[in-house]
Amino acid sequence: MPLQIRPFEAADWPAVWALLEPVFRAGETFPHDPAITEAKAQLAWVEQSQAVVVAVNAAGAVVGTYYLRPNSLALGAHVANAGYVVAEPCLRQGIGSRLCQHSLQAARRLGFRAMQFNLVVSTNTAGIRCWQRNGFQVVGTLPGAFRHRQLGYVDALVMFQGLMEGPTP
Repeated sequence: MPLQIRPFEAADWPAVWALLEPVFRAGETFPHDPAITEAKAQLAWVEQSQAVVVAVNAAGAVVGTYYLRPNSLALGAHVANAGYVVAEPCLRQGIGSRLCQHSLQAARRLGFRAMQFNLVVSTNTAGIRCWQRNGFQVVGTLPGAFRHRQLGYVDALVMFQGLMEGPTP
C-alpha cells in the first residue's frame, strides 16, 4: 500500500484526533484519561512533542501518527520517547512498523542516543511484537502499573533500543 510519512501540519489535527480519540477512550494502551478533552489531547500529542508525524494513504487519509520527544529532562534528554497510533481498519498492515522505523531514523537525526518506551501495556501483544521486530528489548516489567479499563491492573513493560553504532555506554 502506498504510504506517505510526513511531518504533521496544523490542518491534520482533526484527522489525528479522529485516530487518537477512540484509542484514548478505550483505556487499553495509553495512560491518558479516557475522558481527555480534545484540547488536552492536542497539548499532549502535539504541543509537548519535538516532532509529530502522520502517515497518509494513497487516498489522502491520515491512517497513522506518532510523536517523538525527549523521554526525560536535562540529563536524561538524550533518550527519546515515542507514541504511535494506527487507524483501526489499517491495523496489521505494517503501518505501525513503518512508523516505528521512521521514528528511529528521525530520533537518530535529532541526536538521540536511545529510545525508551516507559509503559508498554503487557496485554498489547501486537504492539510488543512490533517493537521487538524493530529492535526493542524488554528491559523491565512494572507489576500492575497500568489500570486497564477492562482488565484492571495489568503489568507494563519498559522497552529500550540504543541508537548509536556499537554498544551503548
